[in-house]
Amino acid sequence: MAKVIIVGAGGVGNVVAHKCAQQSEVFDDILLASRTVSKCDAIAKDVFDKQGVKIRTVALDADDVAATTALLKAEQPLLLINVALPYQDLVLMDACLAAGVHYLDTANYEPLDEAKFEYKWQWAYRERFKKAGLTAVLGSGFDPGVTNVFCAYALKHHFDQIETIDILDANAGDHGYPFATNFNPEINIREITQDGRYWEGGEWKTIPALSIKQVYDFPEVGPKDAYLLYHEELESLCQNIPGLKRIRFWMTFSPQYLTHLMVLENVGMTSIKPININGQPIAPIEFLKAVLPDPASLGPRTKGKTCIGCDIVGSKGGQRKRIFIFNTCDHEACYAEVSSQAISYTTGVPAMIGAMQIVKGNWREAGVWNMEQLDPDAFMEALEHYGLPWKIIDLPVAEQLD
Repeated sequence: MAKVIIVGAGGVGNVVAHKCAQQSEVFDDILLASRTVSKCDAIAKDVFDKQGVKIRTVALDADDVAATTALLKAEQPLLLINVALPYQDLVLMDACLAAGVHYLDTANYEPLDEAKFEYKWQWAYRERFKKAGLTAVLGSGFDPGVTNVFCAYALKHHFDQIETIDILDANAGDHGYPFATNFNPEINIREITQDGRYWEGGEWKTIPALSIKQVYDFPEVGPKDAYLLYHEELESLCQNIPGLKRIRFWMTFSPQYLTHLMVLENVGMTSIKPININGQPIAPIEFLKAVLPDPASLGPRTKGKTCIGCDIVGSKGGQRKRIFIFNTCDHEACYAEVSSQAISYTTGVPAMIGAMQIVKGNWREAGVWNMEQLDPDAFMEALEHYGLPWKIIDLPVAEQLD
């Protein structure tokens, strides 16, 4: 039905390639592109071994607008699926506009030299994509992505009015290392060590990093320490869920993980500012990234489950109600299916499903869109069929999070 180009050959790119290959009646020509073509070739071999589908590979410098535009014009895909680094979002959006290609990503733009991610840079492309008749879907991962769709689905089917949303992300997996990150270490650590922020009463409130904690009892995973962080989906959801009073994001960490992180931060290893070492400018976090285990190597070692969902309070038919809408995912089952652990799986599967919505025409309105702005029903149905089944449980309103 459509040709797609996947840019990025990390853990998420691997999952997207596998899942698109499983739906070869939708994605009948798949090209996997990365700066390191050997990574693409390794993924292509695994896709053929596991899925019986051949995908093509190509070397691409995703920092080069001209080279990316030339590739898109030569290949003429319907859609570019961006699972590269968030620093490259704007380059890839520029190339899509120049070549007339629809666009989808899983994480919003972040400047390379500043630990700050927000949507303003990509939202600035709205008129350009609208004028070009092209669709750009932002954040089609799990959080952001599925969590945004969970909120839209809850508002459409379970609430007349939503008052508060708490997005909760628990990884109860164990990879056996003293310290490792489940996705790109640089992005992961930059995200965790910045100040926490949440939206309440029409304004943003800022707290020191990891300074607010609550214990949350996750279905199928159990009670975990959850820490309040800033996460990108808050920025769009607070604008697109009418009447919302408060929205926060929480992520679980073990004491061991936080102890290692604190030590690394205290000795300056999480800094993004380059220092001079024998005449070479090197950011400490880049060195740390090089010595930590590659997240792609964690798959065969990781056991346990993830649980990610939205704890939502509001009203329906004049009655206040509270639900938790969530997915749980098993690391070992993910690895058996697509050679990746559940962190990559829960991001890669929604990227494929979002791409499917564009290919099928369900999400084909020109412009730049966050996930909650699009109709949630077909996406939610696809989650059930393609590896991320979800559940909704009722919770006592009186016991909502502080």
